[in-house]
Amino acid sequence: MDEKISTLKQWIDDSDNIVFFGGAGVSTESGIPDFRSVDGLYNQKWKYPPETILSRSFFDRDPEEYYRFHHEKLVIDGVSPNIAHKRLAELEAEGKVKAVITQNIDGLHQAAGSRNVIELHGSILRAYCTRCRKPFPADAMNNAKTVPHCDCGGIIRPDIVLYEEPLNSAVMSEAIKLISEADVLIVGGTSLGVYPAAGLLNYYNGNKLALVNLSKTPYDNYANLVINEKIGEVFSKI
Repeated sequence: MDEKISTLKQWIDDSDNIVFFGGAGVSTESGIPDFRSVDGLYNQKWKYPPETILSRSFFDRDPEEYYRFHHEKLVIDGVSPNIAHKRLAELEAEGKVKAVITQNIDGLHQAAGSRNVIELHGSILRAYCTRCRKPFPADAMNNAKTVPHCDCGGIIRPDIVLYEEPLNSAVMSEAIKLISEADVLIVGGTSLGVYPAAGLLNYYNGNKLALVNLSKTPYDNYANLVINEKIGEVFSKI
């Protein structure tokens, strides 16, 4: 394992065109549960499956039930960036990491100091009115005792991509451009099982694709380097 981490460190030392693509596993070490592990949100018992609650049709149909789930599982007050978030921010400041592309909605990369963060699935730290599109801070959702409403009467919702909704085309285009032009692509903390996000790896044209994840992924055979370790432990050594 140390030999593999040494190889990754050498790739980083030699490059100034690195892109990082991350998922839920990047934030689990900050105390945010992931969605698909044994202890993740998708394996906990609710009146409805979390996949259903986090869908657009369910939000429209039963916003009260959605917000019960939101207040218990999606409010992340008091959570801080971990070593992986911080090291990526440092590498960006050093001129090595060009961008962080994340599937996470927690804003921890920005909290750690990363500036060029591409949020594929939006951010739980922002909200907007479903009727007039007026923007709201997260507190408008998180501190509401009932379903939050705008002055216009519309329901306030988080600025995240719910199931059944497409990813933002401009955000996807930027992610594709960054990955296709990258020298080194580091993929961390993701099972690469959620599309279309996982399909972004197909746009990488280089020969330094590193996958850092505790479990196997569908792309392991395509990677130039596979490290099955906690991402925080790996980044603490590079």
